[in-house]
Amino acid sequence: MKSTLKVITLLVACYAENSAAAVAMDRTRVILNGNEDSVSVVVSNNNDKLPYLAQAWIENADGVKISSPIAVVPPIQRLEPKKKSQIRLDALPAVKQLPQDRESLYYFNLREIPPRTDKPNTLQIALQTKVKLFYRPAAIVPAENSYLNPWQEKLTVRKNGGSITINNPTPYFITLIDIKSSAKGKTVKGFKPVMIAPKSDKEINTDSSELGSSPLITYINDYGGRPEMHFSCNGNLCTKSK
Repeated sequence: MKSTLKVITLLVACYAENSAAAVAMDRTRVILNGNEDSVSVVVSNNNDKLPYLAQAWIENADGVKISSPIAVVPPIQRLEPKKKSQIRLDALPAVKQLPQDRESLYYFNLREIPPRTDKPNTLQIALQTKVKLFYRPAAIVPAENSYLNPWQEKLTVRKNGGSITINNPTPYFITLIDIKSSAKGKTVKGFKPVMIAPKSDKEINTDSSELGSSPLITYINDYGGRPEMHFSCNGNLCTKSK
């Protein structure tokens, strides 16, 4: 019995390892601009021998599967070995009912479905990728040179003794992945990556004294990059250094 269990475990481990590099997408987040009817995501089958099915769907901010106001076309398709295809996310008329002064948050899901195997004692695993999908109304679509003056730099940080409060005055979701006391410092104790909704505050439970006077904040931009921002603190308020 022990030998049989070892064989099954080995087969599962090998299959999972091979599946990890099967169906993948070309980005880590998706943005559907309000001045566009759709956006396409490129998906690829990285397996050089087996075809896979790619199943896609959208969830709202609460993780509930939805079919509106954004639709997935096609919801499922076959990908041949080492081939690429596209999944289109279409804006339906219902997007006009979303707030037009700020972004709305959804999640794009991509699941790979492996071909059926005839091998005994093999557990097949369907791996799934989930990334953020933002609907960005036409009124707030940034100019092409927005990278010269990124909106993330408008964040402010306020020290509150046993915590810090981060204010996002912009109409965009902003994801912070690191806060250090300085360029060479360590991550502030108690900080975990956080996404701050548009025009809102987020309180983080950490000793504000660890923030120092010149903190360094790292965020994720539209392209999955990780720019850093140097802040300077005047009393309890920290703003982007000029």
